[in-house]
Amino acid sequence: MIMKHHPLIIRLLALASIVAPVAVLSLAGCKPSKPSAAASGGGKLFGVSFQTLNNPFFIDLNEGLKKVIEARGDRLVTLDAQLNSLKQKNDVADLLQQDPAAIFLNPVNWEGIKGTLIEAKRRNVPVIVVDAPVSDPDLVLCQVASDNVEAGRLACEALAKVNPKAKVVILGYSVNKACIDRVAGFKSEAAKHAEVRILDTQDVKGTTEAARPVMRDMLGRFPEMDAVFPINDPGALGCISAIESAGRLGKVTVVTVDGSREGAAAILAGKLHSTSAQFPGEIGRLAAENAYEHLAGRPVVKDIVVQVKLITKDNAASILEAK
Repeated sequence: MIMKHHPLIIRLLALASIVAPVAVLSLAGCKPSKPSAAASGGGKLFGVSFQTLNNPFFIDLNEGLKKVIEARGDRLVTLDAQLNSLKQKNDVADLLQQDPAAIFLNPVNWEGIKGTLIEAKRRNVPVIVVDAPVSDPDLVLCQVASDNVEAGRLACEALAKVNPKAKVVILGYSVNKACIDRVAGFKSEAAKHAEVRILDTQDVKGTTEAARPVMRDMLGRFPEMDAVFPINDPGALGCISAIESAGRLGKVTVVTVDGSREGAAAILAGKLHSTSAQFPGEIGRLAAENAYEHLAGRPVVKDIVVQVKLITKDNAASILEAK
């Protein structure tokens, strides 16, 4: 079982000591009759709602935001939607009651957050979307995200080089625009390789726990399958776990997107072929800096695209050394 004693557990426990207290603070202080959390703490209050914190990518993105915000003497409240769209809406509604200077949003559902964005605009609270775009960009100040189409394309290109006749299953996530774009990029590249065949596309939340049973089912349904593209590193780890349990390690090539330490370690262990690395700390930094630019009355770029980079066994060690 590849997740046993996994570094991700250590990282999540470390984050819990930071996130849990501020989350409690935000919920405890959201009655309009009380002073805002910003006023009571001295300095501006910012909030961020992530679709999940059960992913190292969002932990690193949160740190990118915090470095900029705390360096200016301000504070960041971090909230975990736990992949629940309704919880995210309620969390952001509570946060809006505290009159934040700005909100950073990583939407669970790119189409289902419109009402929340309308309310934020009515209250004149700027929203900066991070990582996963929304379907109504006119309602947000700006969006900062990886080039997710290119990330998916790079994954397929890497697969085609080692297996030009790959028979692939895709594990996508259709309510998240970043994931939609990754699948689109993968499929556009696959169309250039006549002998690459996509057997099936399954809709799966990008977690290790969700991907594992789906991959187990795919291995049974498609004995000819020799490749899989899950949309992120946690999903890839779940796939690898199922592949390993089925005794097919080394027979099914796994390519993905994220570039996490966990993904790099799996590459070096020979279990993951490649991952298209994103730079979540840079996304967080750019988002926070643009929030301050806006608050200072200066214009900001509407769509900010952060480039991605393919990580294979040739450069995976650099990921472990860099973080």
